[in-house]
Amino acid sequence: MTDPLDREPLSAWHRLADTAVLLDGFHALKHALRFSAEVLVAVTTDRTAALALADELAPDVRESLDVLLAEVPETAYRALVPRPHPTGVAALAVRPSRDANLRALARTPRTAPVVVLDQPRNLGNAGAVIRLAAGFGATGVVTTGTLDPWHPTVVRGGAGLHFATAVERVAVEELPSGPVFALDPEGEDIRALKLPDDAVLAFGSERSGLSGELRARTDHLVSLPMRPQVSSYNLATSVAMTLFHWSASSASSASQAL
Repeated sequence: MTDPLDREPLSAWHRLADTAVLLDGFHALKHALRFSAEVLVAVTTDRTAALALADELAPDVRESLDVLLAEVPETAYRALVPRPHPTGVAALAVRPSRDANLRALARTPRTAPVVVLDQPRNLGNAGAVIRLAAGFGATGVVTTGTLDPWHPTVVRGGAGLHFATAVERVAVEELPSGPVFALDPEGEDIRALKLPDDAVLAFGSERSGLSGELRARTDHLVSLPMRPQVSSYNLATSVAMTLFHWSASSASSASQAL
């Protein structure tokens, strides 16, 4: 950890970079702060412009940014990040503990589903899914297989919203409890189903679909409506359609109960 008022942000960055989460860009930092991330150091190539952006888009975190942001030369900033962001902002934050995330995923009763990405391959797609899950208020996103859901490219795709939900990599046998609804072209049309709040929503990899191990754990195979001769949807699109169906049916049930 470092003092946010560290007068040597570059030395602090190099000391922390190997173990911290990279927040790439203004929006990633904004979201991380909104969801109580512990930000260790934050830099920008133009402090005035970054704070003006906060005034316009995120006044709720403007005061925190005023304390955290240190201006550094553009050449120094470019040396810190793999892909410079157009906003010229980057930060490092503490990764939430695995134990805390697993407890959040295991907590019952759940009021929102858990999303499972079964052996995903595309880092950007995984980040987009985490952003969607945070937007819908999902309990969490878990991945199986080798992809690290906290990889910097995934965090960039998730716009810092990893801190708004529980994100972990687990084995299939470690999946949270609850009925598993897995997306598959041969499954029952999702429009005929009501997805429960404690559902575990599983999505296969972009290339090979559901693994045999996950399929064996599945309680219900579910399909999305799709025009004939269209082979598939993008992974994030499939997750968005499924979460929207869950949220719409939950909202309908709530209104009927009033």
